Amino acid sequence: MECPCCISKTRRQLLGMMAVTAGGLLVSRLAPASTGSIGKGANTPVKSVDIHAHYYPEEFLHLVGSEGKAFGGSYTRQANAFSFATPAGSLGPLPLKFIDIQARLLDMDNSGVDVQALSLSVPMVYWADRQLNARMARVWNDAASAVHRQHPQRFVVLATLPMLDAHDSIAELERVADLPGVRGIYMGTNINGLDLDDPRFAQVFARIEQLGLPVFLHPQQTVGGTRLSEYYLSNLLGNPFDTAIAASHLILGGVLDRHPQLHFSLPHAGGALPILVGRLDAGWTSRPETRRLAEKPSSYLTRFSYDTVSHSVPVLDFLIANVGIDHLVLGSDYCFDMGYEQPVRFIENSGLDSREKAAVLGGNAARILRLPG
Repeated sequence: MECPCCISKTRRQLLGMMAVTAGGLLVSRLAPASTGSIGKGANTPVKSVDIHAHYYPEEFLHLVGSEGKAFGGSYTRQANAFSFATPAGSLGPLPLKFIDIQARLLDMDNSGVDVQALSLSVPMVYWADRQLNARMARVWNDAASAVHRQHPQRFVVLATLPMLDAHDSIAELERVADLPGVRGIYMGTNINGLDLDDPRFAQVFARIEQLGLPVFLHPQQTVGGTRLSEYYLSNLLGNPFDTAIAASHLILGGVLDRHPQLHFSLPHAGGALPILVGRLDAGWTSRPETRRLAEKPSSYLTRFSYDTVSHSVPVLDFLIANVGIDHLVLGSDYCFDMGYEQPVRFIENSGLDSREKAAVLGGNAARILRLPG
């Protein structure tokens, strides 16, 4: 039987639009309800969709350690862990369940997650030359799509692009638009130090908008330098600050104005952006550098969605009050130590009512990713 994500682009987009219900709920017709399905009604459980779940396929890691060696890349695997290094960042030892799909599925079942949107994480693919940049993106996308084909009810794909070159990015974008399982694009908060409103990315964003794909951002090569080198501050503070910087460039640089149909999703509950947007508004009223916009920066907050990896219910309450429940999506940051082992439980214990829980756990993500019902 043909899975919903393996059909042609035109049919997939049509079916996806038809499947978005008024309430934005993804109804469980894909598979028997898992522990993550919450009750909308006796016969219509809602699927939980984790949009912040990282995956490192072995094909990609071997490429980092082989062809990447010429650019400072390395990869080592031990009995129970693996590590890799690049000029843009190093990680490890990391648990093998980043690689092992069966272990991942077990974790998903134990945490109540029905569907993961697979994404690459740091150090992304922007640290080598143009040729390897494109090759790494292609290898990762193909490997993630293969996981979807093996488990079409449990995984979709947020494809990565070789952003060092616009032509390469668009070529890969055209290819992955028809790749089974691809439902969006994953991108760093900066591209090897270049901010996302840089003119060299304009053609890429224009084509992403035309294809109707959402863009999910993730911090990488974050700000702070040596001042954030201790106490893990490069992650604890660097990540949320870099997210705020990226979103501010998208707003103030006019990217959102030029691409009104382009949706961006911000990790870690939007980082520092929501709490500092009043300061951006104050700058908009007094500083000429910010006055490219017809509307104040805070009016753009609803152009983004925000994942739930906040580690704070009051922060989510603040987001709901300022951007609305329909802009929150479930995230786990699987399976980093700063993520959630129980992302569904975090929302179920948050005090939201049943409709709000259904929207955050799966309904909003289903709408953004155009998942079939």
